[in-house]
Amino acid sequence: MRRSNQERSGSMRLALMAAARGLFVEKGYADTATPDIVSAAGVTRGALYHHFEDKKALFSAIVAEEARQVSAEIEARSAPSTNERDAILDGARGYFDAMAVPGRTRLLLLEGPAILGLHSLQDIDAENAEGSLKAGLAVLFAANGKDAILLDAYAQLLSAAFDRAALAIEAGGRRDDYETAIAALIDGISVK
Repeated sequence: MRRSNQERSGSMRLALMAAARGLFVEKGYADTATPDIVSAAGVTRGALYHHFEDKKALFSAIVAEEARQVSAEIEARSAPSTNERDAILDGARGYFDAMAVPGRTRLLLLEGPAILGLHSLQDIDAENAEGSLKAGLAVLFAANGKDAILLDAYAQLLSAAFDRAALAIEAGGRRDDYETAIAALIDGISVK
C-alpha cells in the first residue's frame, strides 16, 4: 500500500523532530549542528529546510510539542477530579509526571527560554500548561469569592513555582515536599 505525499511528509517531519530532540537533549542546542540532525533522521538537508526554516524553527516546534504533551498530561490527570482544589492538585501531579520525561526540563525550562526568548516561551506556555492552570484557578477563584483581577498574576507566579519545583525535583529534590508546598499555596488561595 502506497503512502500519500502528505503521509510521507508528516513522517519525515516527525523523524526530524525525534532525531533533533534526542540530539538537543544529549548535546544541547548550541552543540547540535544541522548535519547531525539530518544524519540522525536519515534525510537530506533539503528535507530539513523543506519542513523547517532553520534549526531554531525546528527547536521551536519541538518545544511546542513538548509543552502540548505536558498540557495533555495535566488535563488527563485533572479531568476526573471532583472539585476545583483537587483538580489543580491532580493537575500538579500530572505536571510533575510529564516533566519527569527525560530531557523535558532541559528543553522547556533551560534551553527553551535561552534559545527562543522568554516572550516566545511564555506564549507557548500560555497556550498549554499555564493556560490549564489559569482556567483551574479561575474556577477556584469564583468558588471562593476571590477577585479575578489578580488571576493573571497568580497564574504566572504559580506557573513559575511549578517550573522551579520541576527543576529541583530533577536535581534530586523530594517530589512529595514540592507537592505539599504547592498544596499549601493552593490552599492559601482557597482561604476566604
